[in-house]
Amino acid sequence: MSTPLAGKKVAILATDGFEQSELVSPRKALLDAGAEVDIISIKPGTIRGWEDDHWGEEIKVDKLAQEVSAVEYNALVLPGGLFNPDALRQDTEAKRFVDGFFQEDYIKPVAAICHGPWMLAEIDKLKGRKVTSYPSIRTDLENAGANWVDEQVVVDNGLVTSRKPGDLQAFNKKLVEEVWEGRHSE
Repeated sequence: MSTPLAGKKVAILATDGFEQSELVSPRKALLDAGAEVDIISIKPGTIRGWEDDHWGEEIKVDKLAQEVSAVEYNALVLPGGLFNPDALRQDTEAKRFVDGFFQEDYIKPVAAICHGPWMLAEIDKLKGRKVTSYPSIRTDLENAGANWVDEQVVVDNGLVTSRKPGDLQAFNKKLVEEVWEGRHSE
């Protein structure tokens, strides 16, 4: 098995209500490619996913947002769901952590799917960027300065975005590719 991401460390930031497949599938793709993956949250213990119309499985939290910094990681994944990104974008420590992946002279790869880009709008990181998302947050992203398009997966200078669980295969492929490539100049 090929391990192109051996030695890379990736954070997945989530809390209760993450879309089950949008955390589990990218985590598996990253692990299969050889990356080390930490689940970061704003609450300790476990977080519960949302699957279709009911609560899904619980996932163990590795570290809290208040305990970590972007300098410890090579990339970040922001799963969607409705409850998860809405809670995260209201949390000061979660915003601080995500903001750390965007520096003045470079961006570490950041991948957001479904409602995940809400966080990027909240911390003002979408101005002039081409992105996609779940259609219901299109206006929010455009109001944050993004150029929103309806495509399966969009890559803009290290920022990977996708619309929904049906796009996970394309999202995961681009995620692994961007983590492998590493930092991007602004």
